[in-house]
Amino acid sequence: MALNDAEGLQALDLVGFGPVIPVIVIDRVEDAVPMAEALVAGGVRVLEVTLRTRGALRCIEAIARAVPDAIVGAGTVRSVTDAQAARDAGCRFAVSPGYLPEIGQACRDLQLPLLPGVSTASEVMAANADGHAFLKLFPATAVGGVTLLKALAGPFADVMFCPTGGISLKSAPEFLALPNVPVCGGSWLTPAEALEARDWPRITALAREAASLRP
Repeated sequence: MALNDAEGLQALDLVGFGPVIPVIVIDRVEDAVPMAEALVAGGVRVLEVTLRTRGALRCIEAIARAVPDAIVGAGTVRSVTDAQAARDAGCRFAVSPGYLPEIGQACRDLQLPLLPGVSTASEVMAANADGHAFLKLFPATAVGGVTLLKALAGPFADVMFCPTGGISLKSAPEFLALPNVPVCGGSWLTPAEALEARDWPRITALAREAASLRP
């Protein structure tokens, strides 16, 4: 998918930019732009910056302003306030660890595509009933991983999943081989030690490996 096609983005459109969405925990605002540039250079353009650090929103704002080839979103969106702050910072999408109808409604009102988290069949039904057909399975390996996704494919043949949590470069292909998994989330693309050392070539190399999981 071309970058121009990111205009009018829907949540499921994120899968068209590559097989892995990095789950990013970043502390230093000054590292945000070079990190994003390193990921984009490796072929990874959809970036989930989690709202787990004090400077996360400023990092998102910096990336949105300075790295036009990146499609930056906010992860760990847990409230309506988080959704509004993410949109104000320039996010193109939001990711939540679980699902609340009020977050879903807020994101619709903000025209902010939401990838809501689920871990059970009941949660899949609740999110799907509110119009979400692309869901984040979290924490993927802890709740059943590939086995659970295979089981969910039967009753929820019309639902796609982005498993996140405990997935590595080694295990990602097994998830991506499933027909209901077009993309997965992974924190291995931006390891803490690489960010601490500002080792941007390593992050580019990790991104390149991830992008090659599905030609």
